Amino acid sequence: MRRRARFILVIAGLPLAAGALPSPATEIPLNERRSAYDDMSRDNKAMQDDDTSNPGMLAVLDGEALWSAKAGASGKSCADCHGDAKASMKGVAARYPAFDAASGRPVNLEQRINLSRQQDQQAPAFAYESKEMLALSAYVALQSRGEPIEAHDDPRLKPFIDKGRAAFNQRQGQLNLSCGQCHDDNWGKHLAGNTVPQAHPTGYPSYRLEWQSLGSLQRRLRNCMIGMRAETYPYGAPEYVDMELYLMRRARGMKLETPGVRP
Repeated sequence: MRRRARFILVIAGLPLAAGALPSPATEIPLNERRSAYDDMSRDNKAMQDDDTSNPGMLAVLDGEALWSAKAGASGKSCADCHGDAKASMKGVAARYPAFDAASGRPVNLEQRINLSRQQDQQAPAFAYESKEMLALSAYVALQSRGEPIEAHDDPRLKPFIDKGRAAFNQRQGQLNLSCGQCHDDNWGKHLAGNTVPQAHPTGYPSYRLEWQSLGSLQRRLRNCMIGMRAETYPYGAPEYVDMELYLMRRARGMKLETPGVRP
């Protein structure tokens, strides 16, 4: 009698028989959470820790210039309304995405920057992943470096957190994987020579050595979806913002590291 061929699928360093994909993800206990920084090499950690070596700080300097630059029909700068960012922006990045009453849903930090540009400065919105958007969001987020991520307990956010959680645990793409199967169930294992992180968004915008540039959390989410061979959403899509919100909720209490350096 001929034996049936056994196919093996390797996910995050864990061999699995075809048809026996991992069980649904279980969220990581709060006391077991760790930043991707903890799994980096000594050299990469040193690069992030030293502002003179961290390549993301070049964008921060550009963002500082944008903060003080007058723009749009109003002729105002960010500083004209908000003053010294070191004081007025401290802790701000730790509470985004936040609920926006006008739109009836959460907006992320980049969207809040664009709303302010359009409404207060009467200037065109920055394009997603543009040099200007990454620079200004990195500068604003830097002011919250070392601050704990807030719990996002606003009851208006709950349905959107739930949507983000559902998306995180939904299998998708040709590989029929979910985010949680890697980052909740198999963190610490290895995939293609890299340690699988827990996917806490503590360092965004981050400079990724793979990209050789600074990038937003949404860029990273799109990369993961492409890796699962799933269809991506356009930048700024509600699905991405809901996912960002859930990830920040999941990382509550962890400290921000922006601009992070990642492999």
